[in-house]
Amino acid sequence: MLRNLTLALPIAAFLVLPGPGAAVAQAVPGQSLPPLSERAPEIAEMIDAMGLRDVIAIMANEGVAAATNLESSMFPGDGGAAWAAEVNRIHGEGRMIGLFEDAFPVDAMSAEEARTITEFFAAEPGASIALAEIAGRRAFLDPDTEELAREAFRQAVVDEDPRIELLTDFIQSNDLVERNVSGALNSNYAFYRGLLDGGAFQVEIPEELMLAEVWGQEPELRRETIEWLYSFQLSAYAGLEDSAIEAYTALSETPSGQALNAALFRAFDTLFDQLSYELGVAAAGFIAGEDT
Repeated sequence: MLRNLTLALPIAAFLVLPGPGAAVAQAVPGQSLPPLSERAPEIAEMIDAMGLRDVIAIMANEGVAAATNLESSMFPGDGGAAWAAEVNRIHGEGRMIGLFEDAFPVDAMSAEEARTITEFFAAEPGASIALAEIAGRRAFLDPDTEELAREAFRQAVVDEDPRIELLTDFIQSNDLVERNVSGALNSNYAFYRGLLDGGAFQVEIPEELMLAEVWGQEPELRRETIEWLYSFQLSAYAGLEDSAIEAYTALSETPSGQALNAALFRAFDTLFDQLSYELGVAAAGFIAGEDT
């Protein structure tokens, strides 16, 4: 399963500077649950084998980088150290891992299904796939590296590289485009809700107006998602044999693979919706302070 972190942009058409004294809502705290290793040890072992905690740690860095860029578009020069601190708090590595584990639907996978996934990633080619995804994600923290990967993908399409067909099978087997686009739209809506609840608007914004604004982003989100998925996979899996990708696709098509994919997206969607909402609330506080 691959999830791209997409951050919402401000609703430029509706955002107005609020008057003095605008209140700042508090972020919703995450639910505290017993450790995943106690609630579902097979699931915890599976997450370890997949290297998901390492992936989430990298996602935390992605989130900080993306959120930091919001300052220039929403409240240029007014965030400073306070905004940086809030962004880092929201995207704290340990916090994100905890929220993900709390959100993971342990009842969506049987112990046997989890063991099947663990066995795949504990041996070859699964172990190499997990390491390749972590390394690839870490490499994409460098914008230049990501852009080179995107250029390589575009050239691979022109060259009719057969690896594209292999990756298409994998992407379709996991429904990665639709699931990522849907998740990004929901996260963007959560961000707008955070702006609204945090007092970023002088007037109440109708829900249908926010939904229309979010839905208007769908074509661009879809294009971006498709390009990111292929660019990332071409880069990250470059050192893998075709047979490894075929084995990964075959796993994805099993009941265990389908259960894993659904559970992962449920957990990540919950995680990103909460982070996006909290980021919107936090951004609203800085917008509200611009003219105070």
